[in-house]
Amino acid sequence: MSDTPPLHLAVALDGAGWHPAAWRARGARPGELFTAAYWADLVREAEAGLLDFVTFEDALSLQSSRLEGPDDRTDQVRGRLDAVLTAARVAPLTRHIGLVPTAVVTHTEPFHLSKAVATLDHVTKGRAGVRVQISARPQEYAHFGRRAFAPLTLGELRSPAGQSAVATLFDEAADYVEVLRRLWDSWEDDAEIRDAATGRFIDRDKLHYIDFEGPHFAVKGPSITPRPPQGQPLVTSLAHQTVPYRLVARSADLGYVTPHSAEDARAIVAEIRAEHAAAGRAGEPPHVFGDLVVLLDEEPGRAAERLAALDEQAGEPFTSDAEIFAGTPAALADLLTDWQSAGLGGYRLRPAVLGHDLRGITRGLVPELQRRGAFRTAYTATTLRGHLGLDTHPANRYATA
Repeated sequence: MSDTPPLHLAVALDGAGWHPAAWRARGARPGELFTAAYWADLVREAEAGLLDFVTFEDALSLQSSRLEGPDDRTDQVRGRLDAVLTAARVAPLTRHIGLVPTAVVTHTEPFHLSKAVATLDHVTKGRAGVRVQISARPQEYAHFGRRAFAPLTLGELRSPAGQSAVATLFDEAADYVEVLRRLWDSWEDDAEIRDAATGRFIDRDKLHYIDFEGPHFAVKGPSITPRPPQGQPLVTSLAHQTVPYRLVARSADLGYVTPHSAEDARAIVAEIRAEHAAAGRAGEPPHVFGDLVVLLDEEPGRAAERLAALDEQAGEPFTSDAEIFAGTPAALADLLTDWQSAGLGGYRLRPAVLGHDLRGITRGLVPELQRRGAFRTAYTATTLRGHLGLDTHPANRYATA
């Protein structure tokens, strides 16, 4: 039995998988990508593998291989279902696994998202979260017409001016999360009386104005939705460098990062911990999960062969912000436990082909980790915060003693 804490595992669900040619692979079910049954099957498979949670990708424009705008490709999956609504649809079909939809916070309003995620938490009895994401894509700004963002190349984004523009978006995201959290607390846990005999349904003194005033939002509150079962549903964010690391440290319960070695993971975790301390944030620092794209096969060399075949269909080698692993479940288990020693508490795995590699995770990797004493053998908590070892019901900031 390992002396290290058990790993946490999540899976990122997107289309047919994370490889651009995934929809053409055997078992990909391309004709069902926009059906509820397809997504329900994926989430139930993840739950059968005892995973902590799944995330659902989303955006406010069609997928594109170009930052600056649409690529007009017709040989790759284009289009997505709404992530929050997809999570709500599959919620009643699951019992344990956490459901974490992505929400683009740059063009949406925190009041709307707060009640949507609170509703998901009620429907799941405490298994909801959200992945907050900014938008720097000009085509998404054009959908709303409320503000402009000058198109930036990847090189320009890395310039001082580009980083300043992106930092403003992340500052806005931090304010957005603060509004979410205040709105979730705007109802005290016992605000609902529901006493038919006295005719009192609600104690109005236990609903609170949040009166948030900031450079990006002015929100009075309270929410229209009672406090979620978890009190504070899980807030997560993907981060690749200092500015988004700062958002994770300031605002999130969990951050996804993209290291390419154990040393890289150690440096990223240290930076997030330092940003957390600098923010003066009370409580435990956020969980840090490593993101990896995975292709898994029990037969050595087979996963690499599949990757080569997918690349050939796509017409170019697959590249990703995250490390790409192609190998056996045992070899992946070696990598995950090695990187865990660098400070990662878990992993969000991106199956290259969902129809194949999700089962590689649930039926190959999970049993391997269980044999090593590195992963749970049963769900022991009933909420997403509980799965992750977080405070299962944080105190309400507005409640009086």
